[in-house]
Amino acid sequence: MRPEWLAPLAAVSWLLCLLLACAGIGRMLARICLAVGALLLIIAALWQLPTGLAMPVLAAPWGPMGSMRFMLAPDALWLLLFGAIAAFFATALGTTSFRWRSWCAGAALSMLGALGCFGLQDAVSFLVAWEVMSLGGAVLLIGEKLGDTCEGHGLFFMLSLLEVGAVALLAAMLMLMHSAGAIDFDSFVGVGAAFATWRRVVIGLLLLIGFGAKLGLLPFYEWYPGAYGQGSGASGALLSGVVLNAAFFALARAFTNWLPSDVALAIITVAVGVFSAILAVLYAFQESDWRRLLAFSSAENAAIAVTMLGASQLFRGEGLAALAGLSFAVALLHLAGHALAKGALMLAADGAYRASGKYELIQRGLLRRSPWLYGIGVVFASMSLAAMPPQAGFVSEWFTFQTLFQGFHLAGMAGRLTLSLAGAGMALTAAIAFATFVKLAGLGILGDAPKISPGAGHGHAWATGLLGLAVLALAVGMPWWLSAVDSAVHARFADVSAVPLHDGLILVPLTNTFAFISPTKLVIVCPLLALLPLALLGLSRRRHRLRRVGVWFGGLPKPAHGTTTPLAFSNAMRTFYAFIYRPTDDVEQEQNHSEYFVQEMRHSARVSPLFEAAVFRTPTRIVQSMAKALGPLQSGHMNIYLGMVGVLLVLILALGLT
Repeated sequence: MRPEWLAPLAAVSWLLCLLLACAGIGRMLARICLAVGALLLIIAALWQLPTGLAMPVLAAPWGPMGSMRFMLAPDALWLLLFGAIAAFFATALGTTSFRWRSWCAGAALSMLGALGCFGLQDAVSFLVAWEVMSLGGAVLLIGEKLGDTCEGHGLFFMLSLLEVGAVALLAAMLMLMHSAGAIDFDSFVGVGAAFATWRRVVIGLLLLIGFGAKLGLLPFYEWYPGAYGQGSGASGALLSGVVLNAAFFALARAFTNWLPSDVALAIITVAVGVFSAILAVLYAFQESDWRRLLAFSSAENAAIAVTMLGASQLFRGEGLAALAGLSFAVALLHLAGHALAKGALMLAADGAYRASGKYELIQRGLLRRSPWLYGIGVVFASMSLAAMPPQAGFVSEWFTFQTLFQGFHLAGMAGRLTLSLAGAGMALTAAIAFATFVKLAGLGILGDAPKISPGAGHGHAWATGLLGLAVLALAVGMPWWLSAVDSAVHARFADVSAVPLHDGLILVPLTNTFAFISPTKLVIVCPLLALLPLALLGLSRRRHRLRRVGVWFGGLPKPAHGTTTPLAFSNAMRTFYAFIYRPTDDVEQEQNHSEYFVQEMRHSARVSPLFEAAVFRTPTRIVQSMAKALGPLQSGHMNIYLGMVGVLLVLILALGLT
């Protein structure tokens, strides 16, 4: 069998899952079909990536518009591979909700749409696949209701913002199709060279809005926590992996192939990416729910990749092809590590839910009660997303800084200043992300475990552990993985012959005279260096008796539950950045027959969304006012409906007589 036939077989497997879910039969078989489809894509990508070539084109009749072509480029294969690995474990385990039918149908639609976004080669079929992917995400979440958004507010907010993006995307595609005179993507290549600067910027902004709505760029990241917080971790693994990677691939193809590099558009893209990353990680730090925290983190990591895409266009606009290729390669590396790490933590969240019935970050001793692979996976994935060595996230963020530091090669002052400020913004993002994942790992899996408390199940422990080990394997094997990245860059940038990113086992940003690291050697050296403090610890234990003392509580008696809470961990940052968070504190008291005797006191602390009041509230009120004004039309009175039909009949007769 040839590798190009594996993707259609994966689509057939997902269609079978969709049929089973709609019929309501074969729950286990439906999940097997989902997992088999993801596995087929993994095999196809691993088969084709070493060749350095795109997957051969498959064509099918597409009515009067010619044939519908499907082809996976090397960068599409790269992003699809790591998204599919996370999707395989997520679909094999399934949702933690009992409503499996809508979840399986939504998962099948999401992955079918994502596969279409990766491979379809014309505007019409791509837009159909894009909408199918959005519809699949809604169906995926609509039946789970595992959070406090059971009314569906988060889901409808997601759909409304995604449709705003879809309208912007449609407008950009129509403008490109009108100029190219065809719907095929090949005809879009270079068509923007004849545009005026303002028109290129307008089309670029429409594409940034259209794809950024799904990537979580500002202000669209505000739909992430509400939607993710309604579903399971398995849903989050799909949305943060294959779906997010598909959206980035579509944006990268549009910017690199269809529009010539424009300095103004590149600066806007970098600015949007940096501010999105900072705001998303600031809000992630304040969350006390596994899924909502990881949702904001997904928006942050997507924004980092978009920042590097903007830097790539900035370098390319000044003829620095090698640096442009380096920036694009860094974005691919970052999303690969993110898909694996985020899949591990999303499934770890499902393990925590199965153990306690909650997704809340509470120290309940999961590490002590769960299989050892669970803790390994959570720690390795958290280290990667916190950019700690030697994990994959550390490698990609190190490359990010080394690329931004080379902004001095740019001739224009605007470009130099943009990349300098972007480096500062990425440093702030990395610092807050470090604290965020210390919080997630410390509050999520540590603490004393009640004797009757169960741990995460073996299935989620194995999935979390294997994905965490895959993150480490990606970092350790980076010198070999980079050959696939190099072919992906060369396929997207024809003017870049090679991007030297490693010198043997040493990783370098184009040259080893600028900077270098080696995660492959770090994995060997770090355990050896750890022998010295371990030996000192052993000697001190032999000379000094171990003494256990209680925790200091400010001179007060030890409370019943002396654990660190999410609010206590993040309150200092909330106070410092109060101008962004605008925090609110509410205290409710419940009296028992008298106002002098308080039976229960409840305290809640929240942060306010930054764009909800300034951007989204006014359109929401307009729509609600229009719905209220048109409400009498749905009164149910027969006389009103007959009157409407009569008025419509008169209008039709009047138009016919004129």
